[in-house]
Amino acid sequence: QVQLVESGGGLVQAGGSLRLSCTASGRAFSTYVMAWFRQAPGKERKFVSVVNWSGDGTYYADSVKGRFTISRDNAKNTVYLEMHSLKPEDTAVYYCAAGAVVAGEEYEYGYWGQGTQVTVSS
Repeated sequence: QVQLVESGGGLVQAGGSLRLSCTASGRAFSTYVMAWFRQAPGKERKFVSVVNWSGDGTYYADSVKGRFTISRDNAKNTVYLEMHSLKPEDTAVYYCAAGAVVAGEEYEYGYWGQGTQVTVSS
């Protein structure tokens, strides 16, 4: 069982930066693939980024490639999402998720956080 808690969301102007954190409970954090998804108002939840167990394999949605960086610190049971050059279309609730395989599909992730709101003003 893994419990995930996100933090770091907020209101930022376009072009600004934020860093999201997601801290996991339990001792098996390093055995989970960790991902970030986001859900904009009135839209379905979408994949943002994923990092493998050791942190040396990362993948990004095309919409965030070059602007967002995912990383993890297994000693701190935490995964991060550094977001730069933010755009109004990045406005969404951001969720972290834990799963067993590197994937971009929601159904591959069995554990989810409660989400943190990111709002980018124009």
